[in-house]
Amino acid sequence: MVDSFGRAISYLRLSVTDRCDCRCVYCMPERMSFLPRRDLLSLEELDRLCSAFVELGVRKIRLTGGEPLVRRDVMTLVRSLSRHLARGALDELTLTTNGSQLSRFAADLAASGVKRINVSLDTLDPETFRTISRRGDLAKVLAGLDAADRAGLRIKINTVALRGVNEGEAPALVEWAHGRGYDLTFIEVMPLGGAQRERQDQHIPLTQLRASLAERFTLTPSTHRSGGPARYCDVEETGGRVGFITPLTHSFCDACNRVRVTCSGKLYLCLGREDGVDLREPLRRSPRQDLLTDTLQAAIARKPAGHDFVAVRRGGLSSTERGMSVTGG
Repeated sequence: MVDSFGRAISYLRLSVTDRCDCRCVYCMPERMSFLPRRDLLSLEELDRLCSAFVELGVRKIRLTGGEPLVRRDVMTLVRSLSRHLARGALDELTLTTNGSQLSRFAADLAASGVKRINVSLDTLDPETFRTISRRGDLAKVLAGLDAADRAGLRIKINTVALRGVNEGEAPALVEWAHGRGYDLTFIEVMPLGGAQRERQDQHIPLTQLRASLAERFTLTPSTHRSGGPARYCDVEETGGRVGFITPLTHSFCDACNRVRVTCSGKLYLCLGREDGVDLREPLRRSPRQDLLTDTLQAAIARKPAGHDFVAVRRGGLSSTERGMSVTGG
């Protein structure tokens, strides 16, 4: 699949559920209204959807949520999708998780062909963790990381930088992650969904955070690329890598190779745009893949040039009221 700007779409981020066992402040409201279960795609429909994307050239699938590992019987989907890895049609099957369920699932994930995972972790302080997640347990996440290590999964830590909350922990997070052999990526908080003014107040330009890290560490631009928007630096003192994802201060849209699909079958061609394409209807109208494939190909031609996160636009507000938990992390 190639869009109208000549970008090959090879990366699908698929939300398997909108539910989560946390309520992170930058992701969803504390009193979250979840979709009726009848609106969610079944595991079989998710499998069909992924297969259509693979046949059209997608080489990487990332499962997201909500929290993907709280979806009932989600390993049935993971094991089924692994057939695309076995036949060489898919290069990577991975997922982003909050780590709360890894103690249960890490070994099964590894056995199903998952080689690496991203774990969202914004702090190493239990009280701050509880404040950010509203109900999470840091000890449970750390135990999950131990289980993932034992299973042989490669781990990258994703940390959302929040002004006044965790920016002072950045050096300690780098030392901790690299000490365990993990890469670490900092992410700018994105103006999605409600409470946008609050997110704007919490926003830290990662140019500023990187400069503060450079006072402590020797940072050298890295040639490493993960297939996503992160740009990496090698850290001389730790021997590890630290990444920076900067949707507000530095756009990466010109190289965008990904699309997102929600657990209800809505295809979003850009994280920062509101318009989407319904895939549930063609999925359920015909058991054949033709209609779904035609819908996908027509949709890709509509992929926009870029997002609309630049803070000066719309008085600092984003172009979408859709929260991160709806789209998938």
